[in-house]
Amino acid sequence: MKGQEVAHRILLAIFTLWALAMVVPDLKRLIRPLGSFGFYTDNAGLVTDAHGPFLDERDSPAFEAGMRPGDRLDLTKMRCIPVATNRCASALAALGGLRLVSPGRRGEFVLAATDTKPAREIELVAKQRPFNIWVLSVLLLDQIAAILVILAAAWLVWTRPGWMTWGFFLYVIWFNPGQSFEYYAFLQHSPVALLTQDLAGSIAQAVGYAGFLAFALRVPRNESAPRWRPVEKALPVLAVLLAILLTMSFANVFGLATETLTRLGISSGFVISAAALVILLVRRRELPPQDYQRLRWVIWGCVIGLPALTIAEIGQETSLFTSLLDMVEAGEPPPEEVWGLLLLVNGVLCLFVSEAIRRSRVVSVAIPLRRVTILGLLLSVPTLFLHEQIDHWRESISESVSLPSFAWVAIAAAVLFVVSRIHEGAVHLADRHFNRAVVEAEKRLSGAILDSRSVAEVESHLVDGVYTALGLASASIFRHEGGKFVRTSESHGWDENAARELDPQDAMLAPLETRRPFNVEREGARRNNLPEGLARPVLVLPVGDRFRCAALAFYGAHAAGDDLNRDERAMLARLAPEAASVLGKLEHDRLCRRITALETALDLATAEIGPQRRRRPS
Repeated sequence: MKGQEVAHRILLAIFTLWALAMVVPDLKRLIRPLGSFGFYTDNAGLVTDAHGPFLDERDSPAFEAGMRPGDRLDLTKMRCIPVATNRCASALAALGGLRLVSPGRRGEFVLAATDTKPAREIELVAKQRPFNIWVLSVLLLDQIAAILVILAAAWLVWTRPGWMTWGFFLYVIWFNPGQSFEYYAFLQHSPVALLTQDLAGSIAQAVGYAGFLAFALRVPRNESAPRWRPVEKALPVLAVLLAILLTMSFANVFGLATETLTRLGISSGFVISAAALVILLVRRRELPPQDYQRLRWVIWGCVIGLPALTIAEIGQETSLFTSLLDMVEAGEPPPEEVWGLLLLVNGVLCLFVSEAIRRSRVVSVAIPLRRVTILGLLLSVPTLFLHEQIDHWRESISESVSLPSFAWVAIAAAVLFVVSRIHEGAVHLADRHFNRAVVEAEKRLSGAILDSRSVAEVESHLVDGVYTALGLASASIFRHEGGKFVRTSESHGWDENAARELDPQDAMLAPLETRRPFNVEREGARRNNLPEGLARPVLVLPVGDRFRCAALAFYGAHAAGDDLNRDERAMLARLAPEAASVLGKLEHDRLCRRITALETALDLATAEIGPQRRRRPS
């Protein structure tokens, strides 16, 4: 291993540990929730909410201390000069959308004078915030998704190092579904450490944005056309400018109002999302058909994940939505669980990207989109309409039965299990509805195979019929003859230079013993001289029973570049035994005819020999 590669892997390990350190500690909140001072402010110090996560205003420490919406923190008197003070720690905890602190933590706040109130100093003691099943469920999903996403992105860099995977990993370090309130609550005990983390986070955000653009320029083969080289060279400059903008948003802890700068910095995510999407759409025309579906996964991941993440960050770290709702008198912003769900939606991007890079063939992106949509509806509807009722139910239960914190975690896990089962059933119904074409194709092919009157006719349905019905890039069949599999004339996408015979002992055909359909690996296809590119077979369908394999059908991906999906593979698996039964019946009929012909010939021969024996001289 070269020294440069070792250095890259050490750097990868450090970044991975940092990313995990920010999200893993929040699993502790499943058992012991964090606390809150009971108020929210924007980055200019304006108090936008005086009850925080507490349902009853009287439970809010800030409300009880006389703080009300419209009050304003005196940023000049709370500035972090010097940094190592409790007042600085309090400013860092209140500004920037952190919102949660360690229970029992004391905060010092200076409120500026208003028309009705004089300037005053108040001390608040954080109280443990309330929690319910949906808060725990969303938190659990977010943290599990974040851990998996970070590890998946790190694994892509480890196995496929390059600008493409490194760019995506740098994006994932900061922009993942995880929540990091516990991590920041711990850092609040040291204002210097917290301020350092804030600055490092600003740089990580800027590098993540630039890294994602680098990824968009090179996905899915880590290659970019010469026309994109100037854009790649400009990415470091973009990262520096974004880092300066995002870093300036923390100037509020030194007395400057930065709400506008913060909104501008976070909203730049929309610009990055739009730029990445435009790049991907333009590059789609530059790629070969076999990569079209892979790029579609990335495009849809961007369309769904990037806006969801940006909206969640704006909702958590600024007062933009609160201001808009106040203007139209539409009430309070959505509960914080909604932001958690939007962060989870961002995991869709990471999942889609990982699949597009990891696999050379992917199914149509419509299939995972349906499943993600169903899951999102199952989780978001109860969160939006039942969150307050669930809090009241929890309080009623707590008054009757004293349940420990881990019991609520168990209840949350049970809820997630029920949701997963409902999701599975809903996905099954949706797949049945959207895959009717596959069902109809199976009916036609099954009927045609069962009505076949010759081996050639069966083979034609397995090749021509499937090729046409599913819109494949290639299809062929090999008949078992003389201890080998010999390719017949029925084929599509196989030229004359492709393999004519296959050895049953080859490692590529090792799964043949199970008599079930199996995938064709790229190395095995190359070794046996199978078609390359879009026509490369992805599935082998054994046609036979447990004692004998009469033929092997090879199928490529769709002509559009997407892989065979689960329903199509299941359909082909069901056709195989029917074809084997017909082939067995045809062989049986052929043997019966052969036996009948031999018996007839024997009877004729016996009839001719008899008179000759009687005429033989003595």
